[in-house]
Amino acid sequence: MASVKTPIIIINFKTYAEATGLNALNLSKTAEEISIRTGVCIGVAPQFTDLSTISRSVKIPVFAQHIDSIKFGSYTGHILPEAVKDAGVIGTLINHSERRLRLDEVDATINRAREVSLITVVCGDTAENCAEIAKLKPDMIAVEPPELIGSGISVSKAKPEIITKTVELVKAENSKVTVLCGAGITISDDVSAALKLGAEGILLASGVVKAKNQNEVLLGLANAVAKK
Repeated sequence: MASVKTPIIIINFKTYAEATGLNALNLSKTAEEISIRTGVCIGVAPQFTDLSTISRSVKIPVFAQHIDSIKFGSYTGHILPEAVKDAGVIGTLINHSERRLRLDEVDATINRAREVSLITVVCGDTAENCAEIAKLKPDMIAVEPPELIGSGISVSKAKPEIITKTVELVKAENSKVTVLCGAGITISDDVSAALKLGAEGILLASGVVKAKNQNEVLLGLANAVAKK
């Protein structure tokens, strides 16, 4: 199974047509090629139906987009952590703005992920929210102001103080947590700015997935990380 190192780029495929089925596999292979070429750790978070195929096909970190805090039993339609693990993934997103959870649910989901040895990437919308999440001991926290997600306006430029404050508050609560920057990341300058502000990686989606030239955009982002 692939290992994770920072700085890291994680691409959330969401449910975009450009990252579904064969398109998801092709994008994952592109990410793998660029990761090898630049030496930058690049992870992908495909839809659940694509997890197994992609995990078998590439040697970069593969993340689920969500898991539920359930155990084996009568939970039709839920996402079982053990099933995700068996599909070959290394970790999971939790509490994305499009799949928001209460704080107690975040806690329960982190604990279930830990039971099956999944890396947890928990999203938060403010520095204060991220600090509360840090108390739950996730592996990574991604700060993503929801109003900037998919906007093409990066948080590192529009609201740089959110990144610096998040890093400060999160590290004060738990110095072991890796802080990622999300929302609006589209170009290499966004990545450079985020890393200079203290982020240890980025979480993005449409900036790569919906790009006219996915390879070119992702290579630019990876090169920005490699120069850090």
